[in-house]
Amino acid sequence: MLTEFALYSDRLFMAAVGVYVLAMVLHGAEYAVQRSAKGVLVGAGGPAVETDAPPPDASPRDGSGPGRAERYGRMGVSLVVLGAVLQAASIVLRGLAAQRWPLGNMYEFTSAICLAAVVAWLVVLRRSPASRPMGLFVLLPVVILLFLGGTVLYAPAAPVMPALQSYWLVVHVTTVSIASGLLMVPGVASLLFLLRRSGKLEGFAERLPSADALDRLAYRITIIAFPLYTFAIMAGAIWAEAAWGRFWGWDPKETVAFVAWVIYAAYLHARATAGWRSGPAAWVNVAGFAAVIFNLFFINMVVSGLHSYAGLG
Repeated sequence: MLTEFALYSDRLFMAAVGVYVLAMVLHGAEYAVQRSAKGVLVGAGGPAVETDAPPPDASPRDGSGPGRAERYGRMGVSLVVLGAVLQAASIVLRGLAAQRWPLGNMYEFTSAICLAAVVAWLVVLRRSPASRPMGLFVLLPVVILLFLGGTVLYAPAAPVMPALQSYWLVVHVTTVSIASGLLMVPGVASLLFLLRRSGKLEGFAERLPSADALDRLAYRITIIAFPLYTFAIMAGAIWAEAAWGRFWGWDPKETVAFVAWVIYAAYLHARATAGWRSGPAAWVNVAGFAAVIFNLFFINMVVSGLHSYAGLG
């Protein structure tokens, strides 16, 4: 039975990745159809009006460009929901197969981070439907991370080593995975904000939220994720004292986690400081997300330290 749980978990994981890829294709088709429809309008002598808001919804029965784009976008969102359900089921079955909390190695940790990012994105979309065009850009890092997780980082379902057999695994690793997943969305939003302001998203900008909306989105999610990330670091320090007899030892993973925390604290401070509120603060936010990803992959996989057991096995 445990072997079957592990097999079904792996298959659901692969199915979720496939569904996310298909959702990306549909979001890409939404962009392409909308841009094509705009080109036809301009070519026919119609006015080309630049606006930050997405075009008004068209009837699903409408065969025009906006109507097809709307259908593709809604289908893409529906597939993201399906992918999240499949991925959540994969994580649950993984825990049943291993008979432990399913966050004991990098494969499981990466899957949990991506699921947190997808769920966060769906919550944002629920509250702000106009943000839907961001879906393509949010799914891109999710698919890349899941591909790496299912190939390079994959580990069979098995019990964890004694150092990880603690209730702090549930508290610390779950919190840090949720916080890291949440921070993925503002990282993407800040990057799109910078690209939009630089004019490097020609052909996409008319479908994206305005620069101000992207900036607000990044800030609002970060102020939710930052306390979670702070708690995760504190819980990790308490776990370290119980496991190794010290709260903090400047292990490479601890050090980079602290650097990321400082960067996000600087972002929140910059966001409230005149002159730093827009472009400079967004750069700081992107740097914070880069530090989180660096800590997740490079530190776990390359640098030797007390956290090396959480790498590939």
